[in-house]
Order: sequence, then C-alpha cells, then structure tokens
Amino acid sequence: MKKDAFSRCPGPTRVSLTKTRGPFGVIWMASTEKGLCGIHLGEDVEMLKKKLSSRKECVFREDPQGNTDAVHQLSQYFQGKRRSFETELDLWGTQFEISVWRSLIEIPYGKTKSYGEVAASLGMPKAARAVGGAASRNLVPIVVPCHRLVRGDGGLGGFSSGIAMKKSLLELERRFGEA
Repeated sequence: MKKDAFSRCPGPTRVSLTKTRGPFGVIWMASTEKGLCGIHLGEDVEMLKKKLSSRKECVFREDPQGNTDAVHQLSQYFQGKRRSFETELDLWGTQFEISVWRSLIEIPYGKTKSYGEVAASLGMPKAARAVGGAASRNLVPIVVPCHRLVRGDGGLGGFSSGIAMKKSLLELERRFGEA
C-alpha cells in the first residue's frame, strides 16, 4: 500500500464500480476518490453494493474505466507478476478490524497463518475467533489477503467467495511462488 488510508469514513460516499475479468471469472471493483474500497469475485454486483452499503451510505455508478491502477495490479497478481499491492485503499472498519487487516497484509505471498497466530501477533492470543470475524468483514479480498488465513489445524476455514475460491487462490500463489 502506498499510504495508510484505512478509515471509518462517515457520511454518503460516491462509489465507482468497475467490472473486470480474472482467471476465475468476473470481478467487480469498487473505488472512492480515496482508493479501492471493495472487491467482489463473481457476477453479482448487488452483493458488493449490499456489503458496502451495510457500512455506510453510498451512491453507486458504473465506470468501465475506473481505478485502472487497481485493475492492472490485480491482473498482474493473477499472472504471478505481483505479490503485494500498492494501490490506494479506502477501507471501512473498526479499530480492531483495521489492525487485523494490516496484519493480513503482512502475511507473505504463498504463505498462510492461522487465526490464532494472527491473534497472538496482535497481543490477543485468545482472540482467534474475533480475528476470523474481522477477516470475514474484509471488503477487499486478495488485496487484503484474508484467503491466507487458515484454521489452527491447517484446515482452510472460511472465505467470503467460498472455500473453492480460497483453495484456488492459495494454489495460484503456491504455483507462482515456486516459479
């Protein structure tokens, strides 16, 4: 990330929606004037709108040419040419959620950490479930790599776009990480 743009952002916000494609199908990206605020892996843009609107009042408009920087970086990621993101972010969450998301960004490409390991790194070793809850509220999957979180026993745990997608993302990173 270029700068720390995590925020709670009160009030109505204009959100541009851009549709792109990745190796697993359609990807919707949402951006404000501050940066990328949402990603949805799938055709249903209404799902992304609903998630964003649950955090704050939003006014949406489709913009086929929106946030070209984020679209380009995501394309590079899927090609194995990018391991972290430098696009500006405008994320909305509580102080705890933001601390979890910052921790997720630090998990190296192709690696995983357990919910408990992330909780311990935050100085809250008994907060594994809370870490999972914060990860489930991440509106920018892949860029904030919640797919790199696993259960303590090594099981995949959950993912907003489904376990099959989580497994595919981890396999993609392992494949390109070995190259």
